[in-house]
Amino acid sequence: MNPRIAIVCAGAIGGYVGAYMTRAHEDVVLIDQYPEHVEAMRGEGVHLSGLLSRDNFATRVNALHIHEAQGLSRQRPIDIAFITAKSYDTAWAATMIRPYLSPNGFVVSLQNAINEETIASVVGWGRTMGVAIAGLGVELYAPGKVKRTQKEAEGQVVFRAGEVHGRVTPRAELVAKLLGAADRASTTTNLWGERWTKLIVNVMRNGVAAVSGLGGPDQNGNEVARWAMIRLAAEAVRVGQALGYTLGSAQGLDPETLARAGEGDKACLDTITRQLLETAILRADDNRPSMAQDVLKGRRTEIDDMNGLVVARGKDIGIPTPANANIQMLVHKVMRGEIAPGMDALRAV
Repeated sequence: MNPRIAIVCAGAIGGYVGAYMTRAHEDVVLIDQYPEHVEAMRGEGVHLSGLLSRDNFATRVNALHIHEAQGLSRQRPIDIAFITAKSYDTAWAATMIRPYLSPNGFVVSLQNAINEETIASVVGWGRTMGVAIAGLGVELYAPGKVKRTQKEAEGQVVFRAGEVHGRVTPRAELVAKLLGAADRASTTTNLWGERWTKLIVNVMRNGVAAVSGLGGPDQNGNEVARWAMIRLAAEAVRVGQALGYTLGSAQGLDPETLARAGEGDKACLDTITRQLLETAILRADDNRPSMAQDVLKGRRTEIDDMNGLVVARGKDIGIPTPANANIQMLVHKVMRGEIAPGMDALRAV
C-alpha cells in the first residue's frame, strides 16, 4: 500500500511537488490556508508551467482548507507529512499535523532556512527529516497556478533527503523516491551541510531581491547587486565553516572561492563574477526569489530565518556578519514601508 502523504501549506513548492506526486498516483492530500488557492485546486487542479517542457500540465488534486484538516481524524493516518510552509509558520504547521500521523509517521521539512529543530520540538527528533533543495525556483502567481522560473544545472540533484543523524535509512530513500517524481532526487548523509549550503544561496539572493527589486538574472548582471550577493554569501560561508559544516557547491559556486571573493581576493572575485554571469541563463526573466515575491504581495518575509540566522550564529561564535545584519535591517524597513525597494537602498549593504 502506498504511504499516505500530506503536504502542509501547499503553496508554490508544495503545489509543485504535490502535483507531480498526484500524477504519479501517490495518495497525497494538499492542505493550505489560502482559501482561493484551495478552491482553485479543487475546481481546476494545479496548473504548472515554466522553463521545462515537462512542467506544463494540469492535474486535479485532493485539497483541503486548513480548517478542514480535522477531518483527517476520520481517515487513514498520515505516514509522511511534508511541511512546505514559510519558516515562521513551521511550529504551528507541525503542531497541526501531529495528531494525524500514523504510529510510524514522520514529518519532513521541505523548506528554505533550517527548521528541523523546530519540527523536532513538536514531534520529536525520531519523527523529523529534512530535504535540501537546489536549482528549483517556483512561484505561486495565481490561485492554483505555479510556474517554475529556474532550471537546474546539467546533472544537478534538486532534492537531497536526509536524516538528522546522517545515516541513510529506508524512509530517507522513500522520500527521495517520492520527490523523484518531480525532479532529480537522492539521499544525503550530510543534511546539516546541505542545509547550510542552501542557506548560503538563500542569503545571497533573497534579501538583495527584496531590497533592490531586481529579478534573478538582473541580480547576476548588476555590479552593485552582485557585489552585495558575494559579500553576504562570504559571511555565511565563514560562519558555516566555523560551525563545522561540510559545505558543498552553492549552485555551482565553490564555497571557499566565494568566501575569498567576498573578502577581496581579486582572482576569486573574477572567478565568481564570471560564474554568476554565465549561470544567469538558468533563470527566467521573471524569476524572483521568494522574498521578493513576499514583498510584492505584502507578506511577511523570511529574512530573520535566513540572513538573521547567519547573524545570530555568527554572534554566537564571534564572527562578524555586517553585510547580513545590514540586509536584515533594510528588508525590515522595506516591509514597514520606510524605504522603497531600489538600487539606492541596496547600496547601504
